Formats: sequence, C-alpha cells, structure tokens
Amino acid sequence: MTYTTLIQVAELKKLIESGSPLMVFDCSFDLMNPGWGESQFLASHIPGAIHADLDKNLSARHGSPGADGSVIVAGEADQPASGGRHPLPNRERFSMWLSEIGFSNDMQAVVYDRNGANYCGRLWWMLKWAGHEAVAVLDGGLQAWRAAGNAMGSGEATNHFQSNFELKAPLVRLVNADDVLLQLGTGSQTVVDARAPARYRGEVEPLDPVAGHIPGALNRPFTSNIGADGKFKPANQLREEFSDLLQGRSPDNVVHQCGSGVSALPNLIAMEVAGLGRGALYAGSWSDWCSNPQRPVEKN
Repeated sequence: MTYTTLIQVAELKKLIESGSPLMVFDCSFDLMNPGWGESQFLASHIPGAIHADLDKNLSARHGSPGADGSVIVAGEADQPASGGRHPLPNRERFSMWLSEIGFSNDMQAVVYDRNGANYCGRLWWMLKWAGHEAVAVLDGGLQAWRAAGNAMGSGEATNHFQSNFELKAPLVRLVNADDVLLQLGTGSQTVVDARAPARYRGEVEPLDPVAGHIPGALNRPFTSNIGADGKFKPANQLREEFSDLLQGRSPDNVVHQCGSGVSALPNLIAMEVAGLGRGALYAGSWSDWCSNPQRPVEKN
C-alpha cells in the first residue's frame, strides 16, 4: 500500500517490520534556534530515521537574501527556485541530496517532526514537487510514536548507500509573486495565509520588514488543522472548516502562503485530507511579497 497524505503510527510500524523500501525523515526544527532540531534528533528519533534540516537540506544553500535584499548565489547549480527567507533549492539540487542520503524512487517516504506538523510538510511537498507521490506525514509526529510505546533511536543516522533519485514531472503547483499579483482581484484566485491572526492583520511583524497581508487573502492559522490529540482533525471536520473559510470560492483556485512558505503546508495538506484537492503553494510567501515595495499590502 502506498501512503500519500497521512500515515498512522501502527501503519508505519507495520511498514518498518515488513522490510518494505522505506525512508523515515525527522524534520524537527526551531526557527529561533536553528540547531535545536539536530540536537533533538541526536537525543531521540524513530529508529533508522534521517534528519532533514530546514536550513541545510530543505532550503537553498546559497539563496539567502543579502543585506541589500539581493540574492547571493554561488553558481547556476545553486540557483534558488523561490524567493523569501527560506528559498526552495532547485529540483536538481534537491534530487542530489536525496541521492546522497540513499533515497530512491521505489521508496515510501514518511516525514514527521515534533512541532505539530509545522516543518515536515515542507519535505512532503518537496518530494511531490520532485514527482514522488509516495510520501506521507506521520499523524501526531514523534509524540504519537513515543506514546504508543514504540522503540526509540538516538545518535547519528545510519549511513545509506548512495542512490540515483530520478526527478519526475512535478505533482504540485508552485507559484511566484508575479503569478499571484497577476490574479489579484480577478476572482480566479483565493490566497490563504497561514500566519497567526495578529501578523495577518499587520498588528505585529516579528520577522519581516513590512506588516500586513496580500490584498484579499483569507486567514487560517496553520495550527487550526491539529486537534487536541496532536493529530490532524478528521477529514469531515476539516472539510467543514475550509468550506466556512472559502464561502463558496472554488478550492481549485486556492494558493497557500505564510511567512516563508513552510507553515503554509499544514493548510495545503489538510485540504487534501479533506478531499478538497491539492492547492498551489506560493513558496516565497510574505517574506518575498513584502520585499518589493511596489506590491500592494493590506492591513486589518
């Protein structure tokens, strides 16, 4: 069986025991303490898991904005695929990393974190972007695995033989600022902003130089998708909540964004769990949008 959205702890345990081609990724991270994820991984993780670091593995290596707002790129191979504070590495660079760690096209990927699915969705989406459908989020994350009494590992990841991961046609849609700007006010696009309400309204902005949101964007904080048990809410509940948010707007036209393209993904995954299709991602998100003063900004 192939898992493409969520996988439960019991299902993952069965997969591991069956010896099926599988790679498990720990994507734990802390935006304010970038070394935290690796230290947590070394202390405890699902046995056999690989650590996927947001800054080192899931963002462009040389795509960070310079002091003047320019993008510093060492060479063509490192050209980022998006703007923003966490620019996507290009697909070729990403496939090189997958090959280096031994991930191959015949494997099921399972991603998790210990952050309420805030960071593991990035790798879920990137694998779909690379054309790999067999990737699922561990529902409930590491906490659910541990709560079930399963074995834990620690220390460095096990070495894997290098593979040759082959890129396929993208299974997700990536949009940029120009795409979003072109559709503003046309009724053919609904932007969903996953940031906290105060940031969305422009009352506070702790990370980016401009406060506010993309004109017309709807607000659904990414934490809204997770229930009291730490797992994604049931599909029917998610469907009702997104229907209330969209108010008749087509889910096919939804573009997801947040601050830097990471925490938008729980919303995108939740819509898919709800049976509402797979929306587009504006990976540069607010950090990219507000970098150009000519782009319109809305508050409240």
